[in-house]
Amino acid sequence: MSSLETNSIGPYSNNNVSIDDPLNLKAYTTAQRDALTSVAGDTIYNSDDNKVQVYTGSAWEDLGGVDAFSMEYLIIAGGGGGNAGYASANGGGGGGAGGYITNYASESTGGGGTAGGPLYVSKGTALQVSIGAGGVGSTTSLDKGIYGNNSYFDFVFALGGGAPGNNGSPNPQTRGGSGAGGIFAESRTAGTETAYPSRQAGDGTTNQGYRGGYGGYAGNVNTGPSGGGGGAGSVGGNASINSPYDGGDGGAGLSSSITGVSVGRAGGGGGGVRTDISPYSGGAPGTASDGGGAANGGGSPGAYASGSNGTNNTGGGGGGASGVYTTYTGGAGGSGVVILRYATADVASYSQTGLTISSSTDGSDTILEITQGTGTITFS
Repeated sequence: MSSLETNSIGPYSNNNVSIDDPLNLKAYTTAQRDALTSVAGDTIYNSDDNKVQVYTGSAWEDLGGVDAFSMEYLIIAGGGGGNAGYASANGGGGGGAGGYITNYASESTGGGGTAGGPLYVSKGTALQVSIGAGGVGSTTSLDKGIYGNNSYFDFVFALGGGAPGNNGSPNPQTRGGSGAGGIFAESRTAGTETAYPSRQAGDGTTNQGYRGGYGGYAGNVNTGPSGGGGGAGSVGGNASINSPYDGGDGGAGLSSSITGVSVGRAGGGGGGVRTDISPYSGGAPGTASDGGGAANGGGSPGAYASGSNGTNNTGGGGGGASGVYTTYTGGAGGSGVVILRYATADVASYSQTGLTISSSTDGSDTILEITQGTGTITFS
C-alpha cells in the first residue's frame, strides 16, 4: 500500500522487530477505504468507526475483540385462554398471563423478581426472536383452555400463560408464566372439596408470574364460581365459597416505562360464575386489568356471556365464560411482545426477517417494539 516510516527501529532479535515510537496506521474514512484496491492482509485505521480493520480478501473486519453493545429488554409471552363453563352453566376459570421478563432500569420481573442483569449483543449476528400468540379459549367443559405461546429474544425466554383444566380432571390446573385459575369443584361429598383437583390453582413460574386463584366448591349445592388467572404482578383472585358466589378477579399485571411511557401489561383473566339458578346466579364475574380479559355475564338468571379476550401485545389472560358451555366460550389470551431499548449511538442500523417492528426514540435511546412474527434481527 505505502512505505513504512518510523523514527527508529531497534536491532533484530529473536525474530522480533521493536519500534521505539507508537506505530501510527494510515487513517481512512469508510468511503476512502472502500475506494482502495486492497489485498488480503491490508490493515488500516477507520476514522469513521474508530476501529483498526483488516481486509480478509473479501471484506473488511474489525480487530480488537467482539463488537458488542448493551441491550435492555421487556419480553412477554402469550396469555393462556380462559375456560368455558361446566355442566349446565357454571363459570369457567381465567387464563394466566404470559411470562414477564425485563432487565430495564430497576423494574421488577413477573412473580416479584428483580430486573435481570445486563445483556450484551454482538453486531453482525442474526438473533432469534419470536412473539408468542395467545392461547385459544375452550369451547366445552371437556376441553382445557390452550396455553399461551412462548416469546423469546436470543436466549431469553418468557413462558406462555397457563390455561384452566377441564372440570373433574384428575390433574391440577395448568401452570405457565402465570398460572391459570381453578374451576368450580362439583363435589357432592361435604368435606372433600378443598382437595378436589379441579379447583386447584395453576402455579406461576419463578421470576415470570404468579399463580392463579382457587375455584369455588360446594357440598350439596352447585354454585359454580371459578378462580381468576394469575398475573405478572399478583396472584389471581379466589372464587368465593359463600353467597353471592363471585368469580375470582384476574391477577394484576406490571407497568413498565421501557418505551418512555408507563404501560400496564400481563394481567390475568377473570373467573366466571354460574348464571342460571337463583339465588346462586347473584355472583359477580371476575374482573381483569393490565390487558387481562374479564369474565362476563352473571348478576341475574340467564345473563350468560363468553369470556373477554386478553389484549394483544400485553400477554393478558383470557376471561372465563359464564353460561352454558356449548354456547359460551372462554376468552382467548392476548399475544406477547418483545421491546428492545439501546443507546442510539451504539447502532448504525438493523435488518430483520419475519418480524413486525415499530421504532421510536426516547432521549438518546432507540426503542424497537416487536409485535408479531418469528424471525431474526441483526444489528450493525
